[in-house]
Amino acid sequence: MTTTAASKSEVAYEWIRSRITGHMFSPGYRLVLGSIADDLKMSVVPVREAIRRLEAEGLVTFERNVGARVTLVDESEYAHTMQTLGIVEGSATALSAPLLDDDALDEAARINDRMARMLDHLDAHAFTELNRQFHSVLFEPCPNPHLLELVHRGWSRLSGIRDSTFASIPGRAQHSVEEHTEILDLIRAGADPLEIELAARNHRWRTMDAFLDALHTRTAPTTGDQS
Repeated sequence: MTTTAASKSEVAYEWIRSRITGHMFSPGYRLVLGSIADDLKMSVVPVREAIRRLEAEGLVTFERNVGARVTLVDESEYAHTMQTLGIVEGSATALSAPLLDDDALDEAARINDRMARMLDHLDAHAFTELNRQFHSVLFEPCPNPHLLELVHRGWSRLSGIRDSTFASIPGRAQHSVEEHTEILDLIRAGADPLEIELAARNHRWRTMDAFLDALHTRTAPTTGDQS
């Protein structure tokens, strides 16, 4: 069976992306097209197309005289992405709310219960994946495809550092689970869409604030007399 160039590009895209999101290719890792093509037993053309897609998603950046690298997400980039994601995901969740039936809400609740059971022995990677699943249930029915695309793009941009968020601020995990329950309660009660939107937005922004506060605490110089 002959594999088309488009399908080869898709294979390369999924292969590279899975290694970025799985942290096998860490931030700053250099993506050598020839080596990747050899590993996948294909030409560099579909690999180049895959790299371009990943660049559009913000997972890969090009550096002059260096080539493609896994994106290094700095503090400003993280904050800007989280601020934007809070806005678009909040809107998408509010638009999805009337379309979420009991089965969907029960599924989200089950995922959140699994997250709650992990709190005593937090696995940041597994918790992050469940967090993604929870929010996906709530925003995927969004009837606005352009808004949904922006949400997906925001999650993609964060994929390289999301694990480190809960690992750096494990106490945030407890609050996250509680806020999930609050959002679900609002949707079940048929709350005003703006109230749902603000709850989802503030949930995202609280995680951002907690992470940045922890980052500043770790990097702040020590003041006062030292013996």
